[in-house]
Amino acid sequence: MMPDAALDHAPVPMRRLVFVVTEDWFFASHFLPMARAAIAMGLAVTVVTRVRAHRAAIEATGARVVPLEAERASLNPMAAGYAAGQLAAILKALSADIVHCIALRGILIGGTAAAMAGIPARVYALTGLGLVGARTDRLGRASRLALRTLIRGPLASRQTRFLFENPDDARALGLDPLEQTVTVIGGAGVDPDAYCPQPLPAMPPLTVAIVSRMLWSKGIDVAVEAVRLARGQGASVDLALYGAPDPSNRRAIPEATLRAWSRDGVAWHGPTEDVAGIWAGHHVACLPSRGGEGLPRTLLEAAACGRALVASDVPGCRSLVRDGVEGLLVPPDDAPALAQVLVRLSRDPGLVAALGAAARARIEAGGFTEAAVTDSVRALWRDLLEA
Repeated sequence: MMPDAALDHAPVPMRRLVFVVTEDWFFASHFLPMARAAIAMGLAVTVVTRVRAHRAAIEATGARVVPLEAERASLNPMAAGYAAGQLAAILKALSADIVHCIALRGILIGGTAAAMAGIPARVYALTGLGLVGARTDRLGRASRLALRTLIRGPLASRQTRFLFENPDDARALGLDPLEQTVTVIGGAGVDPDAYCPQPLPAMPPLTVAIVSRMLWSKGIDVAVEAVRLARGQGASVDLALYGAPDPSNRRAIPEATLRAWSRDGVAWHGPTEDVAGIWAGHHVACLPSRGGEGLPRTLLEAAACGRALVASDVPGCRSLVRDGVEGLLVPPDDAPALAQVLVRLSRDPGLVAALGAAARARIEAGGFTEAAVTDSVRALWRDLLEA
């Protein structure tokens, strides 16, 4: 038998955290700081995901990457069940202590797999409700009820914790944002040192940019129509679009449509790696989303750069943007209302500057930095490990 003194110096087994996310690009674009924070805590980190072009970026944090083919656009329950069975075997082989599931499909597959593998410590990180949250008809309400029943019922354990990017999504699932099992964070957070305010360009024109995946759900077409209406009212407004269609998303805008808009006076530039550089050359960040957002990273980055925000009054967007403070909110799918906002801003450079300054202050003081977000998530992991 080992003496008591030897037991005191026995190595403590490393605890294991497994992230489950359907796409490697999504983890690489939003959650690398979270992986680094977990590794800094002394955790062994694995990311289980569909591997395409971002394995190296994830592994550079010190995390291990394990491939899992789980097409997020698929609605086939048999395919989801097969993926959950594969994932359960992976979780058992990794001896996972915590399973951290990201986004709706990651929660459904990862939660099922964690239950199959007998791992009670689970984090369900909802990054928006997508089409389920955006729909206001009977089918949307029924889908939210079914989701609430599943996530809070068969997929939940006593050690399940819920992570939301806005309080509206918590309420949509029948959870109180203030209850102990719920944590609301400032999206993925933003590094205020990497996204710094630069002097505003001269006006006119008012330069507006959308940095986003080119999806119908983001309201790109609403912005295009709003700019056309604003110009018809004599406003000097330019709109630039930065981003690519997402081929695995059914709501992707065809490239032919984006090119047609470009011929009509809207500049589509495709994807970019220099987001801070874009905001240095524009006055306003626009996101006329139709709903289903968590907390859009594009608004966080633009706010950190001191740019005025114009967004739809939907969950997620309104968690960051207070109407008349950091920006202006408009009803979703309302091009005339958006046009009126653009006309107003095009005629008031002082308001543009004031909104941008308030947006930067909101990032610095409101819990929307990477440091604030990772502190909250680390506290959640510690509680689960201690439990």
